[in-house]
Amino acid sequence: MVLRLFDFNRAPNPRRVRIFLAEKGVEIPLVPVNLYRHEQRSAAFLAINPGGTVPVLELDDGTRLTECLAICRYLEHLHPEPRLFGGSPRQEALVLMWAGIVDQEGLAAAAEALRNLSPGFRDHALPGPVPHAQLPALVQRGLQRLESFFDRVEARLATSAHLAGDAYSYADISLLVTVDFAGWVDVVPMRTRPALARWHARVSARPSAGA
Repeated sequence: MVLRLFDFNRAPNPRRVRIFLAEKGVEIPLVPVNLYRHEQRSAAFLAINPGGTVPVLELDDGTRLTECLAICRYLEHLHPEPRLFGGSPRQEALVLMWAGIVDQEGLAAAAEALRNLSPGFRDHALPGPVPHAQLPALVQRGLQRLESFFDRVEARLATSAHLAGDAYSYADISLLVTVDFAGWVDVVPMRTRPALARWHARVSARPSAGA
């Protein structure tokens, strides 16, 4: 049983879980954590997640899950249909592989650029309660990494309807969130990547995309 989801409606990672829930047709209570007011670094929230990040899925036995992949994999076990991690070992492996690529090469690059650029992350260039100074040189590196990532995705989507194959999956949810998040650092990858543009138009039209 799920008790509640700690959420911030503008952040990309909580949006991934909300889209996943919407695809499943599942509603759970949301507990807002205002990142703009630094509530994620309050003593009350750090007692819930010492990492100081959202989302956090809290179960009725007190267990707290803090990573999108873990949260969504747990939800898939509770609500197997529609399958968003594939219906076979091969399909699941492809979903997990592409989800990892999106996280490591895409979302992390956008976050690197934003967190070292935005005044809102001054002295907190890395997530969590421990202060870390911004490094301006990492802004350009993050942007370069992001463009390389989108080139890789363009090549994949030129030959595949979705990241992990024919079916929409958790990997596509992660990519949608990353594409939209890239706009925060003025990167609009669809302008020069037609396959990605077609894919983005399709997945953005799904009702879940507004979650």
